[in-house]
Amino acid sequence: MTQTSTGPSRRSPWSLHGDGRSVRPGDVVHPDERLSWPRTVGVGVQHVVAMFGATFTVPLITGFPPATTLFFSGLGTLLFLLITGNRLPSYLGSSFAFIAPVLAAKAGGDIGPALGGILVAGVALALVGLVVQLAGSRWIDALMPPVVTGAIVALIGLNLAPVAWDGGGSGTGVLAQPLIAVVTLAAILLATVAFRGFLARLSILLGVLVGWLLAALLGDLDPAAVTGLREAAWVGLPDFHAPTFSLRAVVLVIPVILVLIAENAGHVKAVAAMTGRNLDRDMGRAFLGDGLATVLAGTGGGSGTTTYAENIGVMAATRVYSTAAYWIAGFAAVLLGLSPKFGALILTVPAGVLGGATTALYGLIAILGARIWIENRVDFHDPVNLMTAAVAVIVGAANYTLTAGDLSFNGIALGTAAALVIYHGMRLVARLRGTTAESRRGPEPEL
Repeated sequence: MTQTSTGPSRRSPWSLHGDGRSVRPGDVVHPDERLSWPRTVGVGVQHVVAMFGATFTVPLITGFPPATTLFFSGLGTLLFLLITGNRLPSYLGSSFAFIAPVLAAKAGGDIGPALGGILVAGVALALVGLVVQLAGSRWIDALMPPVVTGAIVALIGLNLAPVAWDGGGSGTGVLAQPLIAVVTLAAILLATVAFRGFLARLSILLGVLVGWLLAALLGDLDPAAVTGLREAAWVGLPDFHAPTFSLRAVVLVIPVILVLIAENAGHVKAVAAMTGRNLDRDMGRAFLGDGLATVLAGTGGGSGTTTYAENIGVMAATRVYSTAAYWIAGFAAVLLGLSPKFGALILTVPAGVLGGATTALYGLIAILGARIWIENRVDFHDPVNLMTAAVAVIVGAANYTLTAGDLSFNGIALGTAAALVIYHGMRLVARLRGTTAESRRGPEPEL
């Protein structure tokens, strides 16, 4: 039984969910609903906490200014909410898909050409969004049935697993500070079941705070980061950079839109599965919103954006899908981007804390893919479905990588491509040969 809301206000796009203080077991707070404003602010802050680790990681790797990236991620999120008509909860953070091509596109350390490539990629994604919105989204169901979308969502979570463990090979994450990571994760798990009501829904934020405090007590905060925090100004403009354009940089960066399309489509499907609403009509708007947000970032020195998997994990944990929380998160990111002091504070969060928190978040993403399969009753007796999911998940989890010259495609891109090609290729052959799941069962692994 769904908890009723008080009805929409003429002055607000959100109706109050129930009494605004609690969410009954089995209920969700829908995008057009909200909790009380103090609780909504709390959820919005948790979204900021969830995104900042990855959002700051990308510019730190690529050499982009972190505060500028945070500033444009906030602006991009607000733009995305406007373009999607306030119906699609999402935070737009730095896309990891841009790392390899951006590093290749930087000329002598100058980020200008890379920004030009990001801008053009954003324009291309926005154009795809317009085409999808005008042509309709029915073809998306045919192109990406539940077995495919579930595989894509699952492989994204599994692909991120090494980042939680050791920073994807950088020696950070859980590996850097195992004790702090375990305590952070334990605090998240304990808060989820030990507290009632709203505090239980802030488990990730509480876990991060516990982990940070433990690291401070143990003297495991980075001394350079602490010094930077003391010296940073409270208010200041981000470090803006203008794009420049070169064909080489554009050719290197523009293939990233294939990953962004898959990530956005997977995000829309995931939110639809969690809220029980059909959001396919907003698929084109999601592409358009992310495309324009990426254009905006490219014009001023920010990293290219994407709908963030980390925040899907927060929604899955809290069952609060209110876009009001994302408006809070977007404005908070913009304001924090204008504070060098906060940027320095972010840099003090230990790797172990992020490792513990992302262990839970990335795991929730992977399990959400399985939930899509279960709720859509995907038939894994059908060998086409079985092999589609099996191969795509392994390609993503192992982070298969294909390099062609200066171009590089990682496990998310290749796993997505594998899911699409295997599903449609095997379906085509089955139709031509007259073989079906009923007439020929595929081998099932013995467990």
